[in-house]
Amino acid sequence: MSSDPAFGPAAPAMSLRESIERSVSAAIVAGTVPPGELLSVPTLAVQFQVSATPVREAMLNLQKLGFVEPVRNKGFRVTAVSMPELADIVEVRRMLEVPVVGELADDYPIEDDARLRELADRIVDAAERADLPAYLEADIEFHTLLLSRHGNARLVAIVVGLRRQTRLTGLSGMQGSAELQESAEEHGRLLDLLAAGDRAGAEALVHRHIGHVLGWWAGNPEVH
Repeated sequence: MSSDPAFGPAAPAMSLRESIERSVSAAIVAGTVPPGELLSVPTLAVQFQVSATPVREAMLNLQKLGFVEPVRNKGFRVTAVSMPELADIVEVRRMLEVPVVGELADDYPIEDDARLRELADRIVDAAERADLPAYLEADIEFHTLLLSRHGNARLVAIVVGLRRQTRLTGLSGMQGSAELQESAEEHGRLLDLLAAGDRAGAEALVHRHIGHVLGWWAGNPEVH
């Protein structure tokens, strides 16, 4: 295991287990902890400066989510997600998210605009600072809040689950890149399109934005 897996700091508002789980999952999603990496509970406990109990709880939950698999007497190994699996996730996400966002353009939740723009700014700021855990945390909060305005809690839960299964394998190598900045700024542009009632424009942007999973993040810039 590498000595510095670039886990984000613990979030004081969460439980230790939640904070560790979010930090480790963000590192796995971003690719800073690659598939095949072995993570041991004692080593993680030292790195997070906590006891082994919340670390073990976090890793067992990540196992349920498919991020890691147990290795007897050693810890947990980070699992891989193949390109065909990512393509399936992208296809389902587009089926669910694109039309929902399109409907929001017809009735934009203006009462959430300030919060959504604050999150969009946080995403851009995290991209500029090359803080991948913060980027991913603000990104999922942005999209969860936006989709929740549709009113279908089951749909939101499905999309959040799909997003957590997604691996942005090339993201860690794009810190400071124009592509990362472009993707970050798409959140603010999406809000502008929604506020303007531009359904076609919003749907096209979300379709392209989700496609970054197979394009920029996977090292295939020609894929959209």
